Amino acid sequence: MNSTVTVGSTPLTPSDVVAVARHDARVVVAAEALRRVAATRSLIEGLADDPQPHYGISTGFGALATTFIADDRRAQLQASLIRSHAAGTGAEVEREVVRALMLLRLQTLATGRTGVRPIVVETYAALLNAGITPIVREYGSLGCSGDLAPLSHVALAVMGEGEVRDAGGNTMAAADALAAAGIAPVAFREKEGLALINGTDGMLGMLLLALHDIGMLLTTADVAAAISVESQLGTDAVFAADLMALRPQHGQAASAANLRAFLAGSPIVASHRGPECTRVQDAYSLRCAPQVHGAARDTVAHAALVAERELASAVDNPVVTLDGRVESNGNFHGAPVAYVLDFLAIAVADVASMSERRTDRALDPARSQGLSPFLADEVGVDSGLMIAQYAAAGIVSELKRLAVPASVDSIPSSAMQEDHVSMGWAGARKLRRAVDGLARVLAIEVLTGCRALDLRAPLQPAAVTGAVRDLVRTRVAGPGHDRFVSPEMEAVAALVASGAVADVALARVG
Repeated sequence: MNSTVTVGSTPLTPSDVVAVARHDARVVVAAEALRRVAATRSLIEGLADDPQPHYGISTGFGALATTFIADDRRAQLQASLIRSHAAGTGAEVEREVVRALMLLRLQTLATGRTGVRPIVVETYAALLNAGITPIVREYGSLGCSGDLAPLSHVALAVMGEGEVRDAGGNTMAAADALAAAGIAPVAFREKEGLALINGTDGMLGMLLLALHDIGMLLTTADVAAAISVESQLGTDAVFAADLMALRPQHGQAASAANLRAFLAGSPIVASHRGPECTRVQDAYSLRCAPQVHGAARDTVAHAALVAERELASAVDNPVVTLDGRVESNGNFHGAPVAYVLDFLAIAVADVASMSERRTDRALDPARSQGLSPFLADEVGVDSGLMIAQYAAAGIVSELKRLAVPASVDSIPSSAMQEDHVSMGWAGARKLRRAVDGLARVLAIEVLTGCRALDLRAPLQPAAVTGAVRDLVRTRVAGPGHDRFVSPEMEAVAALVASGAVADVALARVG
């Protein structure tokens, strides 16, 4: 993981955002970026002296864009903008989301296309490096003009107002946190307040974090499917490369390749391969895993392409062009990001739905190929993993609701000036919950599948699935009489969410 991330020389990468947001990588602003920022600021100051009004510099905002603001009121205008727009409500947004949002806004400021002073850029970097996290509330953004309220809460802290958490997680006044870190609050000048809040940084930050997690979880889904295929005496023949080549979908081929590798050399699979096997074909949840997991992979690839383009963007309104014009535009509209956030929620729900079906098959004696009902130790006395499947089913049901798109639900605001909005922030918030749900559903399948593998003894699993089973056994005991099952589910969920299950499988494949 990167220990230092440089802003302003080249566009940030997704791994840069994860490094700063989750792992507190240090941020450095490139010297050439500060020179660009200073040069552009000189243009803004020239326009500020012009008796003709210029939007965002000497006018009000939004529906008040035609109101001229005299020179002696512009500092108050900027402060009023931030204070009034810091109108979030609800639960506190996660630290990693706020740090991602701050870093992405910093990157746009460093492009030199927004017209802020270098001190603003440097102060954003200073807050990140000091571990100061403004408190942002969950509700308030319509995703157009960007994430106004969340970004305003951050700008408010840069002014030395509002509440923050320090590096230790303690809540305190922003003024006190800045003073303790030796950071002077900034009094914003012309254009600066607007430049700090017109962007898709919140929804983009959550998209990048989700893409990082979903990529890992799709590998985990392949692992879980392999364990289910193996423990339910399914066949790996349907994953053959030549069969996949008949339908050249890239994600499908990648998932099938994983399944072949994860099941390679399995004594359990070999035990029922041959003419004596009377099964014609497996159920869809086993046989079609590459098709569903692969479609999700292709959706991730599309979302990653949109995210990459957004990372290379300078989103502000008005914006300072390369030839020195100050132009209004609509680039702050979050539709490109909002759409893929919704697409990903659909893919997450479907992958989880298939996983839950594989779990249910393992617990049903009519379909599990000889395993005990609910994988119970003493049938009738023990319930085994019966209710673990209920938990997976409940999560999947919620994931289906979370898959309803937010981006089609525009609602007008700002006296009909902002009459079509993206709802991208809302899409990102529900995707975060959906990703957590997917991890838990996959964990229940892994927990169930590992118990089923143990019940196939003396037959042994493949090297990869066996390694995953051994990892799970470091946290959860094998088959036996009923135990308090919730802590075991949580333990395996932690292994899945941390990436440990995927890492063990990939390490064994080499």
